[in-house]
Amino acid sequence: MDSTSEAVSPGLTRVEVAERVASGRTNAFVADTSRSAWSIVRANVFTLFNGIVFACFLVLFLVGRWQDALFGLAAFANAIIGCVQEFRAKSALDRLALMNAPRALVLRDGEEAEIAPVDVVLDDVLVLRAGEQVPADANILAARGLQIDESMLTGESDPVEKQPGDEALSGAVVVAGEGTARAIRVGAESYANHFAGEAKRFSLVSSELRSSVNRVLKWVSWIIGPVGLLVLNAQILVTGGYATVFSSGAWVQAVVNTIAALTAMIPLGLVLMTSIAFAVGASRLARRQVLVNELPAVEGLARVDVVCLDKTGTLTVGEIGFDEAHPLEGASSVQAAGVASALAWYAASPDANATARSMRAAYPVASSSVVRGYIPFSSARKWSAVSFADHEGTWVMGAPEMVFGDSATSAETELGRTVTALAETGRRTLVLGHSESPLSETDVDAERLPAELTAITVLTFREQVRPDAAQTLEYFARQQVGIRIISGDNPRTVAAIAREVGLDVEEGFDARHLPEDDTALADILDQNLVFGRVTPEQKKRMVTALQSHGHTVAMTGDGVNDALAIKAADIGIAMNSGSPATKAVARLVLLDGQFSHLPDVVAEGRQVIANIERVSMLFLNKTVYATLLAIIFGVFVLEFPFLPRQLSITDGLTIGIPAFFLALMPNAARYVPGFLRRSLSFAIPSGIVVALGLTWYSFVARGLGAHEDQLRTGATVILAVVGIWVLAVLSRPLNRFKVLVVGAMFVLLIAVFTIPLARQFFVLVDPGEDLAIALTGITIVMVAAIEIVRILHRRLVLDAPATRKTAVPERASERSASAARAWASIITTVVAVLAYAFGVLATAFGILVFLGRYDPEVSASAFSLAGAAIALFGLLVLAVAAGIRRGSGLSRLMLTMFLGFAIALSAVVLVLGDRWDWGAAVTVAVAAVIVVLLWTPPVSRGFGRIRESSMGAAAP
Repeated sequence: MDSTSEAVSPGLTRVEVAERVASGRTNAFVADTSRSAWSIVRANVFTLFNGIVFACFLVLFLVGRWQDALFGLAAFANAIIGCVQEFRAKSALDRLALMNAPRALVLRDGEEAEIAPVDVVLDDVLVLRAGEQVPADANILAARGLQIDESMLTGESDPVEKQPGDEALSGAVVVAGEGTARAIRVGAESYANHFAGEAKRFSLVSSELRSSVNRVLKWVSWIIGPVGLLVLNAQILVTGGYATVFSSGAWVQAVVNTIAALTAMIPLGLVLMTSIAFAVGASRLARRQVLVNELPAVEGLARVDVVCLDKTGTLTVGEIGFDEAHPLEGASSVQAAGVASALAWYAASPDANATARSMRAAYPVASSSVVRGYIPFSSARKWSAVSFADHEGTWVMGAPEMVFGDSATSAETELGRTVTALAETGRRTLVLGHSESPLSETDVDAERLPAELTAITVLTFREQVRPDAAQTLEYFARQQVGIRIISGDNPRTVAAIAREVGLDVEEGFDARHLPEDDTALADILDQNLVFGRVTPEQKKRMVTALQSHGHTVAMTGDGVNDALAIKAADIGIAMNSGSPATKAVARLVLLDGQFSHLPDVVAEGRQVIANIERVSMLFLNKTVYATLLAIIFGVFVLEFPFLPRQLSITDGLTIGIPAFFLALMPNAARYVPGFLRRSLSFAIPSGIVVALGLTWYSFVARGLGAHEDQLRTGATVILAVVGIWVLAVLSRPLNRFKVLVVGAMFVLLIAVFTIPLARQFFVLVDPGEDLAIALTGITIVMVAAIEIVRILHRRLVLDAPATRKTAVPERASERSASAARAWASIITTVVAVLAYAFGVLATAFGILVFLGRYDPEVSASAFSLAGAAIALFGLLVLAVAAGIRRGSGLSRLMLTMFLGFAIALSAVVLVLGDRWDWGAAVTVAVAAVIVVLLWTPPVSRGFGRIRESSMGAAAP
């Protein structure tokens, strides 16, 4: 039916268009909310800490000490990664384009013109046809069967029939008919660009890891200046005082020592490692068809405790699907026989809408029919009718209440009972009726139903639920993540979809009744799971209300109406089938639209959080002891015991390189808030142990009259050994990959202290026998103290209270099995204790062998390597002993291998030595006893399989 509100307008003239362009009343829209490239570079490069690091880097180059400037590489890498990360976010935001139609049709000077959407001006007459996107907000002037899909904007899944005087929103798509409309709002004032302005505001995703690291950097920034002056003063006084230091050139060493102290305080490696972990996580997710717009979003979903889901396009594929035909009693045999052909014609008709087209598979066309009279479907009257030349009567298909009135909902009629029961399941219902009277020309012109209609069958349709939706929601339920379904559709329909995907809900909450008060809104959100008739602004309010109750919220969607809520959420997730705006503002985009990828994202996020928490303890431990050393040596006016290059090698081999591998290993530990508190609760006491131990060593070394190179070498040895121990402690429970990492770092440290070229570069000298004995004793005390710190840290901070179980009487067979398990547990505990004792014994023995290098009658290099190797195996035995108590099959295998190596090395000492060595003999005996116990029943039955324990890392 044609309809028009006024005489057909010829559109604007060229002069009128020019006037509007000159006054800025065009559809051009550029939101100035994305950060500029310069601001991104400035934020990542010109920071306080980069300034300190680059200044120190430059000073060392200017004074000719480039060997001590290795730390600058971490700063350069971190700045580059940070810039790349934010440029990716900027690129996504700048690609935001709600108006993605390639052309717009307008009437100008009485003729149609094809122009770019940005060239539309206020009052332009728009020509709207099927498939076109509305380029600007407009009032309908004339319409012929005009239907517009506004689901991307409002959330309403049904197309809306437009009449003259109605408003068409920019960004909506014409799905049927044609018409003209006058542009009433253009540019930034249009409905779609209103969302663009809100959505394009730049904001980085909330990241506990990043905010925690930034907090540490802020703390250090407050003290680095005063501490730097304190250290510089001490180094100048130590090297001759202010009167002579500049004339003698000793100021260079004072500056180098100060720079060593300052750079050690900054956990630059932690920032770099966090960025690398994010980048690798994003790369892994990309292989699973998940695009990460901002790297910290990798960890974000692991912290989420409420997921808000849009229905259309998220839980469903956004398409209507035919469900079933429900025949009614009372139809004649002729009428029943004609149902299939009538439905086939409706499904195949040229102007069939999405609902009718969904029946094509169920009702294919068997033979063509000649139409005698036809009234097309209208969303206003919600029915259509057709008469065929070769069949008697008229077929009518439409909404039951619009075709049969009150009888379609009455409990007294079969039609009413059937329609009501089916509607309560959330399915959409249509009715197919038949009249013996054919359509007359008067009926067609008046769009009137034929007389004496009989209801033949009820047709049900349902939105196609994504096949992976139920499984994914079940996963979130197991992970204790709350679900809220938020849709612009009918609450009853939304509730039915929710039940179909496994949620236990009776009915949806109508958002039109939501309170304006945010506190009351948050309470309603805590009590209800499903919401319908939700506006875009309400979606955003609902997200912020959940956040006000302490929830970490993820929002998924695909329409422009979801953009504001996705932007406001902690983690925004968009389907690739969604609008460009939604994908641009989302943190994550599911490229193949598979909802089932979300568990993959959760797992990746958990791996990042758990592993970074583990390695953060390494870096923060260094920050703590470096800060304390700087303060102590500044207050006591002592020469700083390290060169920057010596700190670089110990940091690299005990922290930086192993942290890189540890940060990328599988780890399925569940997220627990309080990352920084847990990390500092270990880093602070362990850092105090290291600082006090090195201070103790410095006083002892000066008492023994050691010169500065000997003092620095001894301090480097202590820091290397203790650093390896801290690494091994934090790597527990060990698996084959962690053992390889820890062992490789130990071997590399031995190489640094043994290879002449490396010793020369890092200024490592022989500390002498007395100083070697002293540093060995101090190292043992420090290692023991750190082990105590870790035990207390696990018991008081990491371990959750054990869940109490209700006592259940045991049967006789169960008591027998329990007794056997208890006996095996006792023996396993004894084996673990022996393993700990052996580890201590082997480590001490290795150190004693190492000290044998000072015997003038033996080969120093041979004893150095043998002692270092025995000490390495002793440390590794200590590291895997914890897994023995838990029944780890991999720990049993690795312990057996280490014990075998230790037996072989001790045997070499016994054979090659010129006298009987009781230490080696005891080592061989104890190791042999432990191996026998490990592989003798019933102890062997208490260990798991090797593969099961190889990668099952627990929480840090």
